[in-house]
Amino acid sequence: MFYSVFYKLLGANSSLVNIFKYVTFRSIGAFITSFLLILIFGKRFIRILRVQQKRGQPIRIDGPQSHIETKKGTPTLGGLMIIFSVFIGSVFWGDWANINLWMSITVLIGFGAIGAIDDYFKIKRYDYHGLRGKKKFILQAIIALLCCYISMKIHPFSGATKIFFPILKNCQIEIGPFFLIWAVFVIVGSSNAVNLTDGLDGLAMGSVIMSSICFAVISYLVGNKIFADYLQILYIPGMSEVCVFLSSMVGASLGFMWFNAPPAKIFMGDTGSVAIGGSLGFVALLSKHEIVFALIGGVFVIETISVVLQVGYYKLTGRRIFLMAPIHHHFEKKGWAESTIVFRFWIVSIVLGILGLATLKVR
Repeated sequence: MFYSVFYKLLGANSSLVNIFKYVTFRSIGAFITSFLLILIFGKRFIRILRVQQKRGQPIRIDGPQSHIETKKGTPTLGGLMIIFSVFIGSVFWGDWANINLWMSITVLIGFGAIGAIDDYFKIKRYDYHGLRGKKKFILQAIIALLCCYISMKIHPFSGATKIFFPILKNCQIEIGPFFLIWAVFVIVGSSNAVNLTDGLDGLAMGSVIMSSICFAVISYLVGNKIFADYLQILYIPGMSEVCVFLSSMVGASLGFMWFNAPPAKIFMGDTGSVAIGGSLGFVALLSKHEIVFALIGGVFVIETISVVLQVGYYKLTGRRIFLMAPIHHHFEKKGWAESTIVFRFWIVSIVLGILGLATLKVR
């Protein structure tokens, strides 16, 4: 918005307008804006939620006993302030003419709405079961399908329907119309993977921040022809603008962690985790680095696989592989402190993020 306004008011040759041409400058602005918004309004928002949600978020009765004792009464729907802050930061500092920016925001809000409905049912019934799994999946699939289709129609580019593999030079698969099915799988899978990871104070957010930083770097490089040619990766015009969105995500996530640090004063709920996961998956698809996302977001993948293995093995044998799934609860059952699990998962996330970025250079 700032760039568009100053451009019209001052003209293209103004030095002030020239500053706003730089994605890096506007990304910093988006980060600071979203971070400060949550810090300034966070306490007031939490106070409102405490009044509205007298009993807070319902806790799983089959979960760790410590959760029932220490997390009872904590309000949820904190994802609303994350979405609001990301939206404001992105709109204020982003280029309104960029379709990639708007589609990323749309996925965030659309998936956030699904998560909010889920959280509303949980609060209303005071039951940790919200929307039925099939209904949630159908709604997520519809939004993912529509956003990907619109993005491809408005902003087509060479290689849009290909899957690119890291490290292997010129290794790509053209899947044509089946790309939309692949897109739904990635976006919905990412959304639910982040949701599964959001089980301990700050656990999911640490990995979200690392993934957002990595894809801000990737988006910038992919959207810069000089860097893209040098690294021998696909150049996608306009992709660098997504850095503004992702920087805003990092700022909002850090701001939220100020209040979500143990003991958490608020949970982001499905409103936040489903929205963030879906938008990260969408950005990975836009940048043609969805395979790399499986590495960068490896913590999300591990959490999801642990649930799939647990459920599948139990159905086949009647026994469990882990003491409890997702796997972070397994370590809780083994006696690990919550802070220990969170910090170690953050370390894993940082290492995987660095490895993911390294694939850009290795060809």
